[in-house]
Amino acid sequence: MSGISPEILRQVKRIELRTRGLVNSRFTGEYHSVFKGQGMEFSEVREYQPGDEVRTIDWNVSARMRRLFVKRYVEERELTVLLIVDCSGSSRFGTGERDKQSLAAELAAVLALSATRNNDRVGLILCSDRVEHVVPPRKGRRHALRLVRDVLAWPTTNRGTDLSQALEYSARVLHHRALVFVISDFVTAPVDRALRAVAQRHDVVAVVMDDPAERTLPNLGVIRVVDPETGKLVEVDSSAAGVRDAYAMAIAGERLGRQQMLRRLAIDEVSVDTDRGFAEPLLRFFNVRETRGRKARRR
Repeated sequence: MSGISPEILRQVKRIELRTRGLVNSRFTGEYHSVFKGQGMEFSEVREYQPGDEVRTIDWNVSARMRRLFVKRYVEERELTVLLIVDCSGSSRFGTGERDKQSLAAELAAVLALSATRNNDRVGLILCSDRVEHVVPPRKGRRHALRLVRDVLAWPTTNRGTDLSQALEYSARVLHHRALVFVISDFVTAPVDRALRAVAQRHDVVAVVMDDPAERTLPNLGVIRVVDPETGKLVEVDSSAAGVRDAYAMAIAGERLGRQQMLRRLAIDEVSVDTDRGFAEPLLRFFNVRETRGRKARRR
């Protein structure tokens, strides 16, 4: 991307200032406790000592040395984080002080800066119904802010949403287990198969962006509605109770279908609204994951 406007750079700075306190005071510790050690890495072989677990014995080395040796592992600390951000036409929708694109940029800032504070690598995929822009995972604060800038600066498009394109791309380029945040409103072409394939190898978290105006159709008489992803113009009689009820049922059905799909695939969902803060939903997610992890370790 070239020719970044001064306004975009000012927005990046404002987002950094707004999220820095959250990252320093609340998110870094939570992030570390939840995502520390996504696996175990072989370190060395040493002689068996009383109290060592039998399952760690290296029988090949023990047979050669004619005494017992065990394998030692260390927790993998360095992690690759990938942010898949929906930049389709609907990302420009918002009725409050920010649209979904601005919310996505703030979410990207918190997640990228938290990862950076933990010395993790962070990458970005911007997608619509195709992969629009890719930034390979790297470390550092400047790199994290570059991701925020790219989310904000990507030009408006009327393209639709097909998250499977970005998910399939990520499956090809992520060679080791990674943490994948999918930030989207999830109004997308069918994505079950692609999500399942990525979730089998990586830790996938769905961050679902919503705007309150999308949940209900206001009673304003005959209105013209433009689909932001196709540009199609439709006239709707919003004063008709049947029309408003049908709209509400369709939206509720979409939400239920998404929730059922994510539960079926064992993918965590974090719901955030454009008119509310995102800190509490993210912290609740971190707390749930940490509690789940503690229970799993006890078992």
